[in-house]
Amino acid sequence: MVDLFEEVEEQLRSDRYLTLARQIAPWLTGLFAVVLVAWAGYWGYKIYQDRNLAVASSEYQQGVDALGQNDPTGAFSHFEAAAKAGAPAYKALALMQEGDLRQTAGKGDEAAKLFDQAAAASPNHIFADLNRLKAALAIMDTAPFTQMQARLAPLTDTKRPYWLFAKEALAMAELQAGKTAEARRDCSAISLTIGVPDDMAKRCQMVMALVDSGDAPSAIAAVKVAATLPPPAPDTVAPPPGADGQGAPPQSPAGADQ
Repeated sequence: MVDLFEEVEEQLRSDRYLTLARQIAPWLTGLFAVVLVAWAGYWGYKIYQDRNLAVASSEYQQGVDALGQNDPTGAFSHFEAAAKAGAPAYKALALMQEGDLRQTAGKGDEAAKLFDQAAAASPNHIFADLNRLKAALAIMDTAPFTQMQARLAPLTDTKRPYWLFAKEALAMAELQAGKTAEARRDCSAISLTIGVPDDMAKRCQMVMALVDSGDAPSAIAAVKVAATLPPPAPDTVAPPPGADGQGAPPQSPAGADQ
């Protein structure tokens, strides 16, 4: 009799386990499917990233090579392809190169738009501010003062990496707008700043002297002439190791002397 009861109890336990397994099976299957889809998605995204990085790297290098061969049209085409490939660090670098090429061609408005895009795509604030400053300098001689002020004023904060260059650019914009008192004030502050580059200090002192002599028109004319001088050759910035975009950009922005 005891054996019979044990056999019945074993059968009941077996039935309960079977019922529980049937209830759990769909959940386990779903969980496995989710894990499988997530792994496949990550694997696919990784392949996509690697492919984009390879394409961007190749196109960027071809653009640099074209610059070395004095082929700006070909260089722009390759930089454009690098920017569209989708690798963030190469996108910012390539857009900046495109902006430099457009500025060299005398197309300041187009250059400023490309520099703005490079700033938005930049992987760090240093590189972003470099492009914001380059965008302002590209339209220095054509944009209204209110636009220049809106672009440059935030960059003059002493915590920003290019604040001295931005402050000088703002002083030049003030001078061109006929705001000689404001320009002199800013130039005076720059010339008294510890560590200011010698050439920047000399430019500011020249502006101050012309304003003090009452010859502000000559100072304005000098600034406008400087703004029309051919800009330096486009920078051929090499991507940082691994193209992670964390390397610091050059400390002297192209066109900052103008």
